[in-house]
Amino acid sequence: MCAFVRVWVGACVLQDPRLKDCDDEVREAIDFCRYYAAMGRKDFDELGNNLPSPTGESNIYLLKSRGVFVCISPWNFPIAIFTGQIVAALMAGNAVISKPAEQTPLTAYKIIQLMHKAGVPKETLSLILGDGKVGAALIEMKNLAGVAFTGSTHVAHLINQTLAQKSGPIPRLIAETGGQNAMIVDSSALTEQVVDDVINSAFGSAGQRCSACRILFLQDDIADKTIEMLKGAMQTLHVGDPSNISTDIGPLINEEARAILQHHKIRLEGFGKKIAEMPMDKRLETEGTFFAPIAYEIPDLGHLQKEIFGPALHVIRFKANEIDAVIDEINAT
Repeated sequence: MCAFVRVWVGACVLQDPRLKDCDDEVREAIDFCRYYAAMGRKDFDELGNNLPSPTGESNIYLLKSRGVFVCISPWNFPIAIFTGQIVAALMAGNAVISKPAEQTPLTAYKIIQLMHKAGVPKETLSLILGDGKVGAALIEMKNLAGVAFTGSTHVAHLINQTLAQKSGPIPRLIAETGGQNAMIVDSSALTEQVVDDVINSAFGSAGQRCSACRILFLQDDIADKTIEMLKGAMQTLHVGDPSNISTDIGPLINEEARAILQHHKIRLEGFGKKIAEMPMDKRLETEGTFFAPIAYEIPDLGHLQKEIFGPALHVIRFKANEIDAVIDEINAT
């Protein structure tokens, strides 16, 4: 699915970060397949699983399939999440109607082809392409057993409301939605390693992963040093055409995503302090959907109204005795 390109320079190996992103996602998809296969063998034993019984009675925990599941996946992990949702439902004995994001139909088509080739019956797994209206129509189908959804909290609420209004048994909803992914750095951390990991997490895949670092919490004692090193590291990266090997960060998924980032940047300028903005050729502003990655220091997490999918890092300082409050604040998102 993905080539692996390496350039040998003496004893060092330089690996193209964009291809590493591809390789990591394929690995994650494989991991999903192996995980659910292993869990299926363990949890879906035909005889069931005996539960502990302190009083002597026999308690058996038995799992079975439910029916037809609709799996709706996002564009930012077009292989891994798309595959994971499907194989989980199939492993449990359900039929699946898969509906990928409208931006990634070709990737989804190829994955479904591979699944059919691997032996999944075509009548058990089907692919439906389209936008959100198509997804909404699938949710309203009769005799639907459940929905697996990864995406925004707002859409998850809409799906939940639609399912709750159905007559008869209410279909199950398994939803993974947005939060604010954070990295907490205290004074014991090695600054060089922190900056390297933050750059990879916040700006890898142009910051469009669900797992991207959105907020960097820095203990006040080491904040200035870390911010200064982060500022320098951001200046070394190159934004541009992904087909060029010199490129570290490519474009956003579409113009809508860029408009959201541009609006968010304007908001940040109102209450935040700019740390750095990656250099970008002015020509790219009108060619494609490029956005120069940014880092801003902000007063607190309350200033972030929702998750932003893109290369925007937010830095927040905290004092050593505030760590419990920081964790509570993150969990509240």
